[in-house]
Amino acid sequence: MGAGSGHRQGALVLARELRGKDITVNAVGPGPTATPLFLDGKDEAAIANLSKAAPLERLGQPEDIAEMVAFLAGPARWVNGQVIFANGGLA
Repeated sequence: MGAGSGHRQGALVLARELRGKDITVNAVGPGPTATPLFLDGKDEAAIANLSKAAPLERLGQPEDIAEMVAFLAGPARWVNGQVIFANGGLA
């Protein structure tokens, strides 16, 4: 799920629909992530600007997003109906 308003509501609504089934529903809103799809068509200057925009001064890596998904699928059993922004502090 993306991080738009409808998706934020969708995660919460679906979490409530699955009440009592021990199933959690969350979404991850990634920031700029260094994947072929994201990088395609961007020149080095654009990539450098995007990298500097976040407080961590780098693009996310697929592993950064995977760690958030693994956390939500594992030890984060009390997190439910949320959109978590994994964006390096880029607001």
